[in-house]
Amino acid sequence: MTIRVLLVDDQALFREGLETLLSVHKDIEVIGQAGNGQEAIDLALNLHPDVILMDMQMPVLNGVGATRRVKKSLPDCRVIALTTFDDKETVFEALRAGAVGYLLKDVGSAQLAESIRRTARGESILDPSVAAKVVAEFSRVSSLETATSSEVPIEPLSEREIEVLRLVTVGLSNREIAEKLIISRGTAKSHIHNLCGKLGAHNRTEAAMRARELGLV
Repeated sequence: MTIRVLLVDDQALFREGLETLLSVHKDIEVIGQAGNGQEAIDLALNLHPDVILMDMQMPVLNGVGATRRVKKSLPDCRVIALTTFDDKETVFEALRAGAVGYLLKDVGSAQLAESIRRTARGESILDPSVAAKVVAEFSRVSSLETATSSEVPIEPLSEREIEVLRLVTVGLSNREIAEKLIISRGTAKSHIHNLCGKLGAHNRTEAAMRARELGLV
């Protein structure tokens, strides 16, 4: 299956460079480019991309606003923030708006292509420096909540689920987890789904943060 990608950045040279880099991957097709958030919305509604690479700081409408409006109209579209900014405020605004990935522009081309594939499969992708900020903030909020309320017990995890959880927390994909544990990719995905349910997490990123908070890994 070809993954249809929309590039959104206010620098034309950067967009063109991205398109050239991604063109070598036969399973990824750049279907359009936008120079600001409003153009991104218009093109997304017309082209229905699978994945959008979205800059955060742009004229007319920034990436946060564009992400929020795209996700409202196209909930199945997957947005990856691709930016030079990794400050906590921008990170959390993007994630709250509906971005399922957050990468910095110094990411390698091979890693970017794989991130697009993983995002299209339904996974969440965070740059390591961004993930550290998310975990730190989650831990801070959790500590405040724990100070004012009793801990909610979770359903016990099996030995295999603990193994999978450890691999999730270090950022391995479903395929890598399957290869590491010598199981099928479908089984790995099923374990992660069960983990999220037991930990009260909406996705693998939240599951990893919850695991660290509870001292499970």
